[in-house]
Amino acid sequence: MSERKVLTKYYPPDFDPSKITRQRGPKQAGPKQQVVRLMAPFSMKCTMCGEYIYKGRKFNARKETTEERYYSIKIFRFYIRCTRCSAEITFKTDPKNMDYECERGARRNFEMWREAKLAEETEEERLDRLEREEGERDRMQELEGKTLDARQEMLIADALDEIRTRNARIQRAEKEGKDAAAVVVADKIDEERDRQDKEDTEAAKRAFENLWDGDEIILDLEDVKEDDEEQHSDGKPEDAAKPAVQTAPVPTFKRAVKKKKDHAAALGIKKKAVVLVPGYGSDSD
Repeated sequence: MSERKVLTKYYPPDFDPSKITRQRGPKQAGPKQQVVRLMAPFSMKCTMCGEYIYKGRKFNARKETTEERYYSIKIFRFYIRCTRCSAEITFKTDPKNMDYECERGARRNFEMWREAKLAEETEEERLDRLEREEGERDRMQELEGKTLDARQEMLIADALDEIRTRNARIQRAEKEGKDAAAVVVADKIDEERDRQDKEDTEAAKRAFENLWDGDEIILDLEDVKEDDEEQHSDGKPEDAAKPAVQTAPVPTFKRAVKKKKDHAAALGIKKKAVVLVPGYGSDSD
């Protein structure tokens, strides 16, 4: 009986090792392939016969290294055959989404978690969105800067026009023989009067907006008193047709003592009056 595990080999007497030549076969054309044992990475349906192949089923597949790259990551393609009709099915790796992509021969079944994951924003999409928002923000800031510059230019132009007008008025006064200082003082007085009129108009507008309550206007008594005092000081007579301002009584929170009701009188009971006799109850008695 021969040995099960042969450690030595038989060499015939006419064996000549020099006659053994090293032979090299033709190189494989195309991408490099190797046979591997794998499990189906996802459930799929064959497009030829309609056979369902569930996730995790084992196959003897051919593994192929493609020329595609994703950030220097190699992408592999796998070839398997349908268990019913032996049709070829191919799928490859998808490092971008950390998944597999079915190419041909089968259709991937619907997976709810995968749809939700694909609907989420990826890192590249998030970076693109942030870049777009940054660009829009820069445009808005540029527009705001242009608006501020235009407003500043308008203010500068108004100030220059005012200075030119004042200089022209002074020159005209000098030609007419008037004092330039008096003209400047008159201009300042006019400006102060215009400014005061504007402030009074804005104050009146704010007062009427704040004091408007429904259909009635509630006036402040202190403002009315101040106006009256100013009119008396100026010596102007008061207007007789001015309507009187009705003021509401000031509420008080003083405790009021209630009078006690005479319940005996209500029931018809008459109380006898107490008559004091002089000398009764004294120490002499």
